[in-house]
Amino acid sequence: MLRDAVARLTGPGQVVEVRALTDQYTHSGYFSDPAALVRAVEPLDADNSVHGIYVTLNEVNPALLSRRANRIKMRLGKKDSTTSDADILHRRWLPVDIDPLRPSGVSSTDEEHKLALAKAEEIARWLAGLGFPDPVRADSGNGAHLLYRIDLPNDEAATALVKSCLATLDTLFSDDRVTVDTANFNAARIWKLYGTVSRKGDNTPERPHRRSRMVSAPDELSVANVEQLRDLAARLPTEQHAQQQPATPKDKGFDLRGWLIVNSVNIRSEKPYSGGTLFILDQCPFSSAHKDGAFAIQFGNGAVFAGCKHTSCGGGTQRWQELRERFEPDRATKRKDWEQKQKTWRKDRATAKAKDEGTEGPAPASSDTRAAALDVLAHGDPVGLMLRTFAQEHVGDEIVARCMILSMASQHVRNSDGLHVSVTGDSGKGKTHAFRKMMRQVPDAYKVKGTVSNKALYYMKDLRPRTVLMSDDTELSDSIQEILKSATSNFHEPITHTTVTKDLTSRVCTIPERCIWWIAKKEGTGDDQVMNRMLTCWIDESTGQDERVLAAKQAREMLDPDHFVEESEELRTCRAIWEILHEQLIWVIIPYSQRIRFNTICNRRNPDMLYDLIKSHAVLFFMQRQQKTSEDGTLCVYADEADFTAANDVFTLLNGTAGGQESKMTKKESDLLAIIEKADLPEFTIQDLQRFTGGSYMGIYRMLKGYDSRGKNYTGLLEKCPALSFTDRTVTMNDGEGMSVRRRTEAFTWSREIYRQWVNGGACWLDRDPKGGDDEGGAGSFTALQHVYSSFPATAVNQNGAPGAPGSSKEGDYHNNPVLRNGDLQQNRNYGGDKNSGKSSDQCLHDSEIAVNKNRSLPGPPQNRNPAPQTPPVSYSNCCKTAVQSPDLLPPAVNKVRPIRVRDYKKLEVPEPKTPCWSCGRKGSWYVEKLTAERRARPKDQQTARRICRTCYNEAVKAEQTASVPLPGTVDVSRCSRVTADVGKCSVCGIAKAVWIDREAGVKLCEHCYGRGLRKEAEESGVV
Repeated sequence: MLRDAVARLTGPGQVVEVRALTDQYTHSGYFSDPAALVRAVEPLDADNSVHGIYVTLNEVNPALLSRRANRIKMRLGKKDSTTSDADILHRRWLPVDIDPLRPSGVSSTDEEHKLALAKAEEIARWLAGLGFPDPVRADSGNGAHLLYRIDLPNDEAATALVKSCLATLDTLFSDDRVTVDTANFNAARIWKLYGTVSRKGDNTPERPHRRSRMVSAPDELSVANVEQLRDLAARLPTEQHAQQQPATPKDKGFDLRGWLIVNSVNIRSEKPYSGGTLFILDQCPFSSAHKDGAFAIQFGNGAVFAGCKHTSCGGGTQRWQELRERFEPDRATKRKDWEQKQKTWRKDRATAKAKDEGTEGPAPASSDTRAAALDVLAHGDPVGLMLRTFAQEHVGDEIVARCMILSMASQHVRNSDGLHVSVTGDSGKGKTHAFRKMMRQVPDAYKVKGTVSNKALYYMKDLRPRTVLMSDDTELSDSIQEILKSATSNFHEPITHTTVTKDLTSRVCTIPERCIWWIAKKEGTGDDQVMNRMLTCWIDESTGQDERVLAAKQAREMLDPDHFVEESEELRTCRAIWEILHEQLIWVIIPYSQRIRFNTICNRRNPDMLYDLIKSHAVLFFMQRQQKTSEDGTLCVYADEADFTAANDVFTLLNGTAGGQESKMTKKESDLLAIIEKADLPEFTIQDLQRFTGGSYMGIYRMLKGYDSRGKNYTGLLEKCPALSFTDRTVTMNDGEGMSVRRRTEAFTWSREIYRQWVNGGACWLDRDPKGGDDEGGAGSFTALQHVYSSFPATAVNQNGAPGAPGSSKEGDYHNNPVLRNGDLQQNRNYGGDKNSGKSSDQCLHDSEIAVNKNRSLPGPPQNRNPAPQTPPVSYSNCCKTAVQSPDLLPPAVNKVRPIRVRDYKKLEVPEPKTPCWSCGRKGSWYVEKLTAERRARPKDQQTARRICRTCYNEAVKAEQTASVPLPGTVDVSRCSRVTADVGKCSVCGIAKAVWIDREAGVKLCEHCYGRGLRKEAEESGVV
């Protein structure tokens, strides 16, 4: 018996592993000699401690023989390996193990044993009906075995196929007493060696140990082919084959168990299956030829499958519909009536909701409005009309409006890649208001009101192609940004999204093609790939715009209801224009495209955007342009040079003063660069920029170096502008007491040449037609080259030298400038002193002569050496910048420092670290008093030159510079250029050295006064 089993289970020369299992140990050996295998197994079979002896069924790698060649090693150690799935070269068997259900660790009873053998016969007959060959029938000692000869490789596909076959048999034949083991699908599975004893638990009369045996085997085993195995696996019911059941009126899922009970379909048994329940029916409802084999399944998602395993009864195919109609003959009619009622109810509800919300659908334009729209398209200026209509409800921001108009027009250009708009600016500056007012011109059917999530876009049933979508100052999720990338990259195609429904079936959702996006964000989307695909413009944040908006609001609040117009005739005409354009797609041809020149084309998307701007402008004037019809019926329009001019105006502004198309800068970043350019410092710190702009440290720091917010990285000017760089270094600073302090700081460097090359990158122009000659009067040709640069106005190159110097063209500036000559550049302020009070010996004088250089020598009328009485003097100290009275009049508690006047002191040639400061009393003197008239007037014992420390001197300088305020309109920092030659003192404060000069007005400024003027200019333009 044992020798026969080995011959049947193994092939000639096949290497087989024998494995014997005990309570504590595993014995194993590899054999290529069947006789040696039998001799080695016989003693093990006689050992009562061995529970069972097994062999590998499938073909083992012959190299494994060397592990334990034709011998069995007792008690394998941890390092001793047995056969794994990777060691199998080929699959030779489909093993079917039928076990009776019983407690674990015990043998089966005689009754249980017989049930397993009977079930094996039933399975064999059923498989024979499917065309399977005769198997090897065997008794495992406790159950039954069926072995079908197969020929499959050892790969994942074969493993899945064997697993599905066993699962099918388990589903169709397992019951509450006998089950088909589904764990035998792995290739290295070990199998009972027939002829050996199976020992589970103790050997008792009720549950005895039995010897396994082969019951029957054909003389020649036939192979079950792959098609037969796939047919068997396909009979496994899945959710895809099941029928989804609709919910009941009370929104409860369909209950299969309850339905079977109500209709008197007896259930023999039930068990969990694929997240649901499998019901074995007591009587087959499909045929009277047999009783068993029928089943019904309700999956976890509620879907139902019913069938019978007998071949004559469908062989496991879906028959649920037939079963239900047998017990509910009028169900189909009732179902149809119910679905019709549901459809009618949903339609009525949607209509009522739309009516309640005022969104029941746009009414078509009246004939008069449509006629007016056609007249504008044929003879008027559609863009001008739309801009005027927009201006009725929104003040300013014309470039933003133009971008939105051209963006909508790009939807109707067949050969356009689409234009999307990104508007940046501070909150409360009108971004959302501009979007909403322009949205009023869009027909209701082509816009989405309110905000939507990224998933909702895919499920909106009424979302049409060429819809305008708006995102208003909200955080763009990664999903929305991916949608934006797809919308801009594949403008002509729908955006598809495949998802899984609740019943685990795939569903393809789409966002229609040619939808455009308007994005309003404080600082852009944070994704450079998205920004590169959009028109990036700035909202107007200037003080003048704030004033205009306020004036418009004040005028609107004065209107009474009789004068308030909800929807103007112009607005309806604009909407009708878009409805007419929605009727067709137009192909726009640019006949002069080869004549368009770009200063730089490093960003390959920007030329495409210019072309799309030209096409969008042309499509708005399609009734006024040359046309033709292509062979496929497409209307073609030829763009003319007026379309280029309009598009180039927008493109130039977007690359200059109204947007950051090329640079991707925000308005604040652009204005900060303009200030840095005007300052023209080769090196500066953030504190310097604070002095120029009046902005906060962190605000300027973020603009320069960027920042991270909510997972998004917003790049700064250091990454965007190549003219900027910085170094992290340690500097040594001296305090007023002669102490040195080392501090770490960041210094930024600036290159004017690199900046000018960079800002000129957005230039484009239309070259002359080479075939048109140079005749200025030639028809259709330009008389001059249209050359437009999108850069800031360049300031004059720095020139060394002073006004009046040899060769200077401004030699007479000082003679012809009464402001400088009379010292009236600064405002005279009264800080509370008495006009008739005399000058105290300790009082600091400050008069209008500080505004000009008192010591300059220029030809001209003699100066008045006896000027009229001036405003009372003002006193300053190192700790107080406000005007105070004479120190002699202060209370003792307040009189801690003595006031000084900067012009009365000069720097000591050798500092005196031990000499106390006359003003504050601290040791360390750096400045000494000059021999002034005030010093001569003091008593002789007080005429000694006073010494002061550096801190008091610097504080006095700051205080006097702060108090020296120029008259409005007398200083224009935009006309100033830096000088390196010595031109004297500052014309405003008269203290510091002048390093800036307005050669036109002859005004000279120090760094402090220039920075103050720059900061005032920045405040007026809305930078801070």
